[in-house]
Amino acid sequence: MRALKWIQKWYFEQCNGDWEHRYGIRIDTIDNPGWSVMISIEDTDLRDKPFDNIDIERTGTDWIYCKTDYDQERDGFHFVSFGGPENLEEILDVFKEWVER
Repeated sequence: MRALKWIQKWYFEQCNGDWEHRYGIRIDTIDNPGWSVMISIEDTDLRDKPFDNIDIERTGTDWIYCKTDYDQERDGFHFVSFGGPENLEEILDVFKEWVER
């Protein structure tokens, strides 16, 4: 399943009447240029699942950085990632592969 269709399904599976009011998925652009993706994993099966940080820099525009982190301001654990302008799907694939492991 393609990453975008898969992430839509994953998001909907988390919606339980409470989770979606407090948590969610944020995809944004950054000025490098590139992408920023933050996915709430608080109150999901992923909260305590180990994740090995990923830091790949192929070129100045082809790179990804992914980690999980606790964000006190956003009240919970998140999958946090950044990537080059053509790496959005790769970031979503990293999240998908981690979830499915």
